[in-house]
Amino acid sequence: MNFDVNLSILFTDLPLLERPAAAAKHGFDAVELWWPFGGPEPSDAELAALRQALRDAGVRLVGLNFDAGDMAAGERGLLARPDGSARFQANIDVAVKLAGELGCRVLNALYGNGPGTDKDLAVANLRRAADAAAGIGATVVVEALNSHENPNYPITSSRAAFELIDEVDRENVAFLADLYHLNRMGEDVLALIDGHTSRFGHVQIADDPGRGRPGSGRMPFPEIFARLSAAGYRGHVGLEYRHEGPGAFDWRQA
Repeated sequence: MNFDVNLSILFTDLPLLERPAAAAKHGFDAVELWWPFGGPEPSDAELAALRQALRDAGVRLVGLNFDAGDMAAGERGLLARPDGSARFQANIDVAVKLAGELGCRVLNALYGNGPGTDKDLAVANLRRAADAAAGIGATVVVEALNSHENPNYPITSSRAAFELIDEVDRENVAFLADLYHLNRMGEDVLALIDGHTSRFGHVQIADDPGRGRPGSGRMPFPEIFARLSAAGYRGHVGLEYRHEGPGAFDWRQA
């Protein structure tokens, strides 16, 4: 498996621009990020500083979220929100340009919390994002979240995500299989891998319960990794778990 570190949830004791080097120090050559800026159109200086930090660390950005609003405050996307659509659209070209400059080919578009989300708006915005991403050879991914932690998020199953992706009808729109969220919702993640890996544009993991590192909960990660490999998944697996203190990556040596 090719693993990458999500720098928006790991190494958060460090300033953002120091996290790429921390990932490299722990043996990773790939990272991913939620949208790391306070708005959809950061300054040239902010963008340049992030690009330089990644390049100096020698790590590749393999996944990037479009602007999803204030994630720390509980917002989970702008795609389907009438009050957030303009902000999402303003971010599309900025995010695609940054991804293109850094060789990133996966862009995550979070749906947005309800009530008041509009599926037709989400489809239109996904098409707009996918068409822009196609210009750099990138895939836009759609993620299902669990309703226990995200009670107002409408896309909470692989089935709901697949239905949305099918309606968008773009070849470069795929599923972000966050196995933690799916397991938390009671899905059989092994069966999902066996039956639908061809639809995965990216994979993320954390153990359930607790959203900790693999081995901290009850998910069968050796079998998960074996099934992903057997099903032909060749993308990165994003480490999107919470951990405090040393030993965050000791499971890789077990």
